[in-house]
Amino acid sequence: MLDQIKGLHHVTSMAGDARRNNDFFTHKLGLRRVKKTVNFDAPDVYHLYYADEVGTPGSVMTYFPFPNIGKGRPGVGEVGTTVFSVPEGTLPYWEQRFAEQGVTGLAREEKFGEKRLTFTGPDNDSFALVEAKGDDRAPWAKGGVPGDDAIRGFHSVSLRLRDGGATEELLKFMGYEEADRAGNIKRLAIKGGNGANVVDIETLPGANVAGLGAGSVHHVAFAVENREKQLEVRKALMDTGYQVTPVIDRDYFWAIYFRTPGGVLFEVATNEPGFDRDEDTAHLGEALKLPGQHAHMRPWLEQHLQPLDD
Repeated sequence: MLDQIKGLHHVTSMAGDARRNNDFFTHKLGLRRVKKTVNFDAPDVYHLYYADEVGTPGSVMTYFPFPNIGKGRPGVGEVGTTVFSVPEGTLPYWEQRFAEQGVTGLAREEKFGEKRLTFTGPDNDSFALVEAKGDDRAPWAKGGVPGDDAIRGFHSVSLRLRDGGATEELLKFMGYEEADRAGNIKRLAIKGGNGANVVDIETLPGANVAGLGAGSVHHVAFAVENREKQLEVRKALMDTGYQVTPVIDRDYFWAIYFRTPGGVLFEVATNEPGFDRDEDTAHLGEALKLPGQHAHMRPWLEQHLQPLDD
């Protein structure tokens, strides 16, 4: 069993309209946009990062907003729900805030002894807030949400799978342990993780396979401290039979990718070098930052990328 992985690093999803996406995460959820860059493989498309003040691993929600993209089709083989952690007693605040701001899909529920508020994003993304006990991570306190109520980072992701057995074994190999189960959902967690250390597996044997589109999670990334730890994880996965990509430089972290038995794309990302490598902390996410190979496109991109209302 590996011990290098400390929980989630980031979750990357697909969106339609960049301005609407930016508004939802910065104004409605009160997160900070910590990076405004472009998709490495499609530089005419933004890559937007939302997180806490500095983009701490375990708090980073990222999006590729493709104009005119079709809607995602929910199903198995994907991350179903992305869950954020908020302090105990704050769900009434969030329920009122969301209702006033027109956020849809609001419903209260309780799972694994935790109070939850589900809601949907602008592309029908599936989200929830969970009142998490003892989460002492520092929030972004300048996003219009009082610090005592603000999102602390991720709590968990829920994987929807036809058969969760092989993915469960993979996660246990990655350092997760079974923490609880309820009905068709099994909860796995990493002890002593980074706060974003829970993965739920929801088994739906008869469900249709998901279709990638706006509102779909593209991949979920797990955090390791540095490149040395990442290489250890890569070797262990390959020795177990997984087809893992070479290490890819994503400017703000190094990444490796592999497909899970259930069809979900996993990434293992380093905590280094971080989002302040090309911007000081006070101005994260303000300027358009481009990967070196796309720097020559700046004049064209600045004319053609949709302006974001900050």
